[in-house]
Amino acid sequence: MTTEAKPTSRERLLEAAATLSYQDGVHIGVDALCRAAGVSKRSMYQLFESKDELLAASLKERSAAFVATLLPPAADGRSPRSRILHVFEQLESQAGASAFRGCPYLAVQIELKDQSHPASQVAHRIKAKLTAFFRAEAERGGASDPGLLARQLIMVFDGASARAGIGADAMTGLVAPTVVTLLDAAGVR
Repeated sequence: MTTEAKPTSRERLLEAAATLSYQDGVHIGVDALCRAAGVSKRSMYQLFESKDELLAASLKERSAAFVATLLPPAADGRSPRSRILHVFEQLESQAGASAFRGCPYLAVQIELKDQSHPASQVAHRIKAKLTAFFRAEAERGGASDPGLLARQLIMVFDGASARAGIGADAMTGLVAPTVVTLLDAAGVR
């Protein structure tokens, strides 16, 4: 007979911060976070210096899973073009879920406005990694201007994610053709 380990207060706070900030935005109150996690404010402040630090830790904690769901495995043998399209296929698939609210890292950056906020800094690093992936694949694929293409791709990613997240547009049949047009124009193989 095995017993499953009960999540720690820290783990419950990280989960509550991730869930509530994605559903309701980053301006959720400490009371709501603590209530959802089943911990006291005192416990929260013993574990995290501030709500801002808790939000940043929550984003950082989930970043590996976020990236893993989007990016193809390293050295999977596919062409750079196919690897870039994979990201947008994953985004399109995620956007079809009823609970989809867009990219959590973009949402944090938009909501906070303050680029020096700890959560905004974590979000910026994650978005920079995605842009770097696009640039590296664009270079491998022979893009005429890999830096420009990477910026265009992240703009399409963020725009599509935001529009799908607010229910303004469906991505099916829209995002992939847009990306293909950009890849064709840049000469990516």
